[in-house]
Amino acid sequence: MREIIVLTGPKHCGKSAVSRALSDILPADCRDVDEEIEKRTGKSPRALYTEGPDAFRTAEAAALAALLREEGSFPIVIAAGGGLVDNPAALSALKDRPDVRIVYLETSPAAAWERIERAARDGGGLPPFLHSPDPEATHRALHTRRAAAYKALARHTIQCEQKSPHDIALEIQRLLV
Repeated sequence: MREIIVLTGPKHCGKSAVSRALSDILPADCRDVDEEIEKRTGKSPRALYTEGPDAFRTAEAAALAALLREEGSFPIVIAAGGGLVDNPAALSALKDRPDVRIVYLETSPAAAWERIERAARDGGGLPPFLHSPDPEATHRALHTRRAAAYKALARHTIQCEQKSPHDIALEIQRLLV
């Protein structure tokens, strides 16, 4: 049975960077749900979300399910999307899978917001789900609600602030032994 490590957590907590670092350390195959969405649909997750949250969530669930079906000899590390816990179909794909270990990359709402703002300034703009009269308040509310759901879902929680992706990957590696 192939072991699958799914990294979860809020937007900009480092899931993609940590998945690459962990795949180098183990070694493992590294996959990113956002990249799989784009490969399967020809659209970025942001573009899909602007078509409506349902279009995005459907593509997200299909991408995760496809990644979970991949065959290979190495373990696989999957960087999931930040809203995974708001997607019942994606959560269903993870349910009752003894080969899946879910790791929650925990960061504070303030640290995540700082990274979201930096990415927005660097040219991406705010993600569509934060288009509101008070984007920071919207983020904080989502972050707080989702944090509890991620903790309940995950087998392991790693505090990620002030740590490099490599250091976080080393912590995860120690948990997997």
